Amino acid sequence: MILASLNLKLGTALRERGLKHAVDPVVDEAFTGLESELGTTAACRLTGRSRATHYRRLNPPPAAPHEPRPSPPSALSADERAQILALLNSPEYLDLPPAQVWARELDEGRYWCSERTMYRILATAGQNGERRRQATHPAKTVPQLLATAPCQVLTWDITKLRGPNKGEWYHLYAIIDIYSRYICGWTVERAETAQRAEELIRETIERNGIVPETVHADRGTSMTSKKVSQLLLDLGVTRSHSRPKVSNDNPYSESQFKTIKYSEDFPENFASLAHARKWCEGFFLYYNHEHRHSGIGLHTPASVHFGTADLVREQRAVTLSEAYQRHPERFARRPRPPQIPTNVWINEPKPETEPVQQNT
Repeated sequence: MILASLNLKLGTALRERGLKHAVDPVVDEAFTGLESELGTTAACRLTGRSRATHYRRLNPPPAAPHEPRPSPPSALSADERAQILALLNSPEYLDLPPAQVWARELDEGRYWCSERTMYRILATAGQNGERRRQATHPAKTVPQLLATAPCQVLTWDITKLRGPNKGEWYHLYAIIDIYSRYICGWTVERAETAQRAEELIRETIERNGIVPETVHADRGTSMTSKKVSQLLLDLGVTRSHSRPKVSNDNPYSESQFKTIKYSEDFPENFASLAHARKWCEGFFLYYNHEHRHSGIGLHTPASVHFGTADLVREQRAVTLSEAYQRHPERFARRPRPPQIPTNVWINEPKPETEPVQQNT
């Protein structure tokens, strides 16, 4: 009866803890109760504990002193390890991996140790990383360009237009003035080439009659080509490039291409090169002379580029003033036409925050 009751208690204790088998804390608790009722031998048998384990826990043997592992006969002495480390760090072998050092020394008739031992000696000295001189890639300078008038900063890029067949693309080159958003030059070609890019930039500058201060582009092969670089160098134009993988460094060209491809009548594909050129000609004519651009006070790029935007703004001001005089109740304040930006930036510098002075 007592045995059945104790087994029941043991089973209940296990179920309460969500356990199927006895673990040490539960066994210890059950063992204490069984030992007081039935004795040590019966308690060990019921809980599955070895009597030897029980008595060993009551009288644990003293901990044996830890003796250091003896050095094997083949081990190198401290002086020998120092000599090998000095050899590996010598000017002759400073940039070479241990495998190269081991082979070259062996060819000279000198054996110091195994190749693996050389690696272990370097690891002990904390020199197990790359031993060769590593290339450094400092952060690219952020291009910060300011335009306060037309023809100061031009930016250009190339985008693809889908052709009539799968895998056939035409390449649209476009040069834009960041101050006026005026498309100064463009062309559509079958391929992207540095020679055509150089010709387009030269033609654009000659047609405008003003040499820009800066020409900005990303880091495509045509943009960084020798032909384009030499042309800008000969003209005394500052070259500027976007940082690698940073599309925001060329925002005006990227925005221009999005405007083109999201236009209402942009074809899904172009039937021919002539079709692509004809469509782009019509689009750029509309964009330059009819499209009111939100970034330049809702004026057309041509109006800002050729200096008629101020007259247009004055006429807008007159019209708004007359409307206000007729119905002032319809306006919360006297209306004014949108301002034309005077400073246009690529990556405008952030204002430096002044340190907060604390009263003492």
